[in-house]
Amino acid sequence: MSQTQQRDVTIQSDITKQQTIQADGSFKRPDSVFRNFIEKGGRFPPEVGRYHLYVVYGCPWATRTLITRKIKGLEDIIGVTVASSRMDEHGWPFANIDPFPGAEVDPFYGSNHIKDLYLRVNPDYSGRFTVPVLWDKKTEAIVNNESSEIIRIFNSAFNEFLPADKAAVDLYPGHLRDQIDELNTWVYDTVNNGVYKAGFAKSQQAYEAAVIPLFESLDRLEKILTGKDCLVDDQLTEADVRLFVTIIRFDVAYYTAFKCNIRSIRHDYPALHLWLRKLYWNNSAFQSSTNFAHIAGYFSIGSINPTRIVPLGPLPPIEPL
Repeated sequence: MSQTQQRDVTIQSDITKQQTIQADGSFKRPDSVFRNFIEKGGRFPPEVGRYHLYVVYGCPWATRTLITRKIKGLEDIIGVTVASSRMDEHGWPFANIDPFPGAEVDPFYGSNHIKDLYLRVNPDYSGRFTVPVLWDKKTEAIVNNESSEIIRIFNSAFNEFLPADKAAVDLYPGHLRDQIDELNTWVYDTVNNGVYKAGFAKSQQAYEAAVIPLFESLDRLEKILTGKDCLVDDQLTEADVRLFVTIIRFDVAYYTAFKCNIRSIRHDYPALHLWLRKLYWNNSAFQSSTNFAHIAGYFSIGSINPTRIVPLGPLPPIEPL
């Protein structure tokens, strides 16, 4: 093993050592590093079978990409490997390290952890080892590790290989982009990332500065979804995909693990709750990407749950329609 492979990178992989806490105790999420796109004439052209997706079911950012992949019918074009949702000091482990049901081994390199993919690309990589990872098998490179961009890639980059009905599916239609972008901006800041800002806060002030806007935004979303099945123009868009992955985790994880317990979705937000259940029960892309046993991986984070005891409730994890 080389010297670079032996260096201690747990500062990047061990969430209990995270360097993302500011002086006031607030959590600041670093930007993703790999931001390439799949496009004709570019470094990464669209090809069937060339690209592979590494995900973790517990991670909302990763499951955004799983939902979009299925909605667009890309299952035979882009393969998937699932790592365990129970993080250790080296980050997300593959099944050879943690044989948690549903986790898989890395089929190409036999990696122990997601971090090994990053270090394969760059032994001196100094960022975080996050999922999703969109991998190029041909050049052994990370194309992109930013979920919001990967779902845009999946939305359009492979249309030439898809049947007409799937190619026609557009989660980011031109005439709705301004509305989608505006909604995504505040939902990301106060809801998608807001739960993390509350959960990882290291001071009471930082926690309250995150959790209060979170519930103000949930109140706002409740009004938007009253009498509607979708967030924008009553049409399924990426805005629904991006919000779903947070709301499906809310009662079962964020409410307790991240202290987001002012109100629950199932008891206090009837419109959001109905929207959530309709997506889950009526669209297989949302249900198949949801694994509640893996979502319980939040309770394996020692910094927020030192005993790592997993709560049994709420039951059921998703209520029927």
